[in-house]
Amino acid sequence: MDDIFIADKSTADKALNKTTGSGDTSGDGFDSASVEAIDRAVRILRQGGLVAFPTETVYGLGADARNSDAVRRIFAAKGRPADHPVIVHLADAEQLDRWASNVPDVARSLADAFWPGPLTLILPRHDTVADVVTGGQPTVGVRVPSHPLALALLRRFEGGIAAPSANRFGRISPTRAEHVRAELGDRVDMILDGGPAEVGVESTIVDLSRGVPRVLRPGGVSVAQLREVLGDEVFGDRVGVGSALEQKQRDNVRAPGTLASHYAPRTRTVLVGEGGLEPYLSRHPDACVLARHPQPAHLGVALWRALPDDPTAYARELYAALRDLDTSACELIIVEAVSDDPAWLAVRDRLRRATTPSSTPPSTPSPEPHPTTLEDTP
Repeated sequence: MDDIFIADKSTADKALNKTTGSGDTSGDGFDSASVEAIDRAVRILRQGGLVAFPTETVYGLGADARNSDAVRRIFAAKGRPADHPVIVHLADAEQLDRWASNVPDVARSLADAFWPGPLTLILPRHDTVADVVTGGQPTVGVRVPSHPLALALLRRFEGGIAAPSANRFGRISPTRAEHVRAELGDRVDMILDGGPAEVGVESTIVDLSRGVPRVLRPGGVSVAQLREVLGDEVFGDRVGVGSALEQKQRDNVRAPGTLASHYAPRTRTVLVGEGGLEPYLSRHPDACVLARHPQPAHLGVALWRALPDDPTAYARELYAALRDLDTSACELIIVEAVSDDPAWLAVRDRLRRATTPSSTPPSTPSPEPHPTTLEDTP
């Protein structure tokens, strides 16, 4: 594996303002090392390899979405069940009709409002989309990320990139390049480093394939923001983590990141409500704590991490904090519950899944019987 570091994110930001839809990255604001890294990543993708790249939400593990064998390498690297769909990342909304059929007006309205950005749309799939991408379902998930490096890669590649989060299946999503390297190692052919993810939790998933839009997974775009575009009556009483999940299960729609147990540390992790932290610590003095306030002087614990009492800032730091606690010597991670305010919906969803015991042990990545041979380019 070759690690390529894009150390100065401001370079990528400037490049985004200059990059055109032609896919040409030369002279568009990237320095020569960044252009070389993007071009190398494109060559790897075109040869069936795997490239981890930054998005504004988390880092993705990408493969050419038109190459079924390459997409299968994602599943092997992650230990991901074959019936789980992966999201296809696009350079712009103009590519939507290449991947989805019978695209409704509501999809174009949401794309106009939130793309590039942390919103995934579930739509009827185009008949050219492979089953390995959709998990065999008649739908496909698509989005346009806003991270400048991701957009530059997609424009240069000139195609869709299938990319779940770049981590072992069911585990904590990576928000930094070093998280990818630590978790996947040589199972990924190249890592593009675009700095820490700005949103920190995955995209919001909205199902548009069955008439009334439904939120399958809360994320970087809030329900309030969606309602500004679509109106309250569109969602009715189906909005919310529990109701959306129950409706999803009744309709048998599989979407990324919607298992009861997901985003989970290896260390046993529990969620405690308001007022429950100190009583729990009295029984587990060697535990680690993730809270929204500094450690009280009278409480002695192995490790205490305080995150901001703001939903946006908390989400941005959540996964990195969980990873830090997971790699400590603690035998238990205690997470203080967050507010019930709607602004905390995505964070509450991730904490609930991270602290729900898995019914089965996480999958172990299987060895690849036919590794892709990549051209040794500079």
